[in-house]
Amino acid sequence: MPLFAVPLLLAAAAPISSPPARLPAPSAARLKADVTAMVGFGTRHTASTTTDPKRGIGAARTWAAQRFTEIGATCGGCVTVERIARTFTGPRAPIGVVVEDVLGIQKGRDPNRVVIVGAHIDSRVTDVMNVTSDAPGANDNASGVALVLEAARLLSQRQFDATIVYAVFSGEEQGLWGAELLADTAKARGWKVSAMLNNDIVGNTVGHGGVRVADKVRVFSEGIRASEDLVAQQGRRAEGGEDDGPSRALAKAIDGIAGTVPGGLDVMLDRRPDRFGRGGDHEPFLKLGYPAVRFSVAAENWDRQHQDLRTENGVVYGDTIEGMDFPYLAKVTAINVATLARIAGAPAAPDEVTIAGALSRDTTVKWTAVPGAAGYRVRWRRNDAQDWAETRDVTGTQTLLVQVPVDDNFVGVSALSANGAESLVSFGGRERRR
Repeated sequence: MPLFAVPLLLAAAAPISSPPARLPAPSAARLKADVTAMVGFGTRHTASTTTDPKRGIGAARTWAAQRFTEIGATCGGCVTVERIARTFTGPRAPIGVVVEDVLGIQKGRDPNRVVIVGAHIDSRVTDVMNVTSDAPGANDNASGVALVLEAARLLSQRQFDATIVYAVFSGEEQGLWGAELLADTAKARGWKVSAMLNNDIVGNTVGHGGVRVADKVRVFSEGIRASEDLVAQQGRRAEGGEDDGPSRALAKAIDGIAGTVPGGLDVMLDRRPDRFGRGGDHEPFLKLGYPAVRFSVAAENWDRQHQDLRTENGVVYGDTIEGMDFPYLAKVTAINVATLARIAGAPAAPDEVTIAGALSRDTTVKWTAVPGAAGYRVRWRRNDAQDWAETRDVTGTQTLLVQVPVDDNFVGVSALSANGAESLVSFGGRERRR
């Protein structure tokens, strides 16, 4: 569709240059080596020993910190290590337990805008209170931690606009406590979180009963936002925005990015916050209003999750490394890396997008300016479609969509960097009274 002038604003094409060169592919061998190292700590139960140098959660967290330090050393200290901790008490830790997160922080040009990729390092067996038995936790969730470390290794060789936080959580099996700690930390520090990617159980292709799914990965995202009160939810319902909140926009962006990864995976957009009746470490971020999703394999094997190590009636139970597929894990890692690179390399999404055009065939679109944006991309689609169908690139903060009735179309706006990196799409709603 040609671009044209609108009142008070020239809707010109944004000055976009070529995108940066493609990132290197993740190493399946490196991922396997990291999972093997974590399995070697015996158990990583959150309440296991923190003083043994070779076994338990303490040794595992120290190892993760050392890995971030090693990665940072290859880029002149661009990745620094921070360890944050808090004591939590609950039914799975009645006398309290110190939950510590290990963070690798790669500062961007804007230290206050943050993209987070995380996974929990703690493991468990059948009895969640059993802190001594071997709990290798290969797929749940050494796979996710290995992915986070590999993402840090690959992305540390570039500089981005946003700060990337590589997070290794503990306390997930006790109540998502490590994620809660980092979400609260983000809020206390005033971080503007553009996205949070949670990776949990991302390294197997053979599921329960022997079913094999090696070409898909699930990405879970909320529709109605956990952070919205009833009035806000009613407003979103009135505007038809249930499928276009920030976390769903993040999931849709991941789906599109995955299609650009050579030899990659099909992203299954699972329109739930998480698996049916279960949860994960992205949820504390959702409660605070941050865009967050969960990656997980397409076919889970429950015989290899939260199980004592044993063989019964010919069935092998336990989360051991033999149940993993590292070339598949490398593909999930590649999607994460590409997503982080795009979002960290793009400006923030517009804070507010409004549309107007009642009793008209045309729609007026306005949005808040984004610092550092070279331009903006206006997207729209008919109300009966799921995916954006039309686009227009502009340099100002409003445009007029002629013969696009507001009653029958959804509209969103993203921000663009000078090299074409695109933020998440902010959904357009009615202008709020101040």
